[in-house]
Amino acid sequence: MSSVVKTTKALTQAPLPDIVEKLGLAIAGAQFALDINSANLAKTMAETNVEIGGNNYNLLSLGFTPTFYAFTEATVEAKLSYTMSEGTSYGGSLEISASGGTPFFMAAATVSASYERKFSVSAEGASSIAAKLVSLPPPERFLEVLRAATPTLPKPANP
Repeated sequence: MSSVVKTTKALTQAPLPDIVEKLGLAIAGAQFALDINSANLAKTMAETNVEIGGNNYNLLSLGFTPTFYAFTEATVEAKLSYTMSEGTSYGGSLEISASGGTPFFMAAATVSASYERKFSVSAEGASSIAAKLVSLPPPERFLEVLRAATPTLPKPANP
């Protein structure tokens, strides 16, 4: 199998489903890590006390809440460019020389032939992954539990 055919076959069998699967799993793992981070931040805020006017308050009881994030979209982009060429060239030359006089005459001929076959393969690729991350308000259930545990927490305004 020629190198041109092998390269073409390799390039056209790019593992796109694997790339999409790995992107999805990476985003799910990153989202989980963000959620754990927000939960740990809530715990740290509950354990961090601030003294105000002789009274101790944890940050949650003062209305601080951890920031929550979510991925809203993700894009994987792959660009592949390749060129292949195959060429054949033939060449030749003939050189004749003659010299002499009477009674001698001399002739010579030089023949040169060439054959050239060229193969060229060039491949370039680029890929990028972009994800959009937005901050979200704390989950409503988190706020309900927080309000029940800390009566001094401000209640939300009625819409």
